[in-house]
Amino acid sequence: MNRIPPTLILASASPRRKELLGQLGIAFQTITADVVEHEDPTTDPREMVSHNAALKADRIAERHPEAFVLGVDTTVFIDGITLNKPADGQEARAMLRQLSGRTHTVFTGLALRQKSSNLRIDEGVASQVTFKTLSEEIIETYLSKVHTLDKAGGYAIQEEGELIIERQEGPLSNIIGLPLDETKQILTRAGLLL
Repeated sequence: MNRIPPTLILASASPRRKELLGQLGIAFQTITADVVEHEDPTTDPREMVSHNAALKADRIAERHPEAFVLGVDTTVFIDGITLNKPADGQEARAMLRQLSGRTHTVFTGLALRQKSSNLRIDEGVASQVTFKTLSEEIIETYLSKVHTLDKAGGYAIQEEGELIIERQEGPLSNIIGLPLDETKQILTRAGLLL
């Protein structure tokens, strides 16, 4: 008798995360977790992304106890504060000005849950990104080409990155929003990948 493979659910509405997870060659579905994320800019960024990833995974796992649920959260950290998604174009401009010519850290929290087996795996990943020095003209050009309001820090490294990024250290997929090596490791630990 054929065993039905376990369901993997990505608890995210992010098209970037969906595309990245698809690169691992595992079947999954996406369900958006309707949660209020913790976004206090003075919170330790590692704790914030870990909390929010777990919040998303736990919410969907409650509704789908047999499924494996992957929750993910990413933020940008500089000057002792987190830069989450900008509220509007003005805030996006301010974030790009703050990041201009400097190095910041991108933190991602990963949480894998299966309620029926009490599986709980949590991981954190960090990458460093250094921006070029940005003129107002470059900032306006960048914002005219990239929708930034759904992106932590007000930028997307994979979209027109050559305009704003000098270099990066650590996983590029983490900066985009889903660190692939670490995701593969936790899915392997859970028996979803060989």
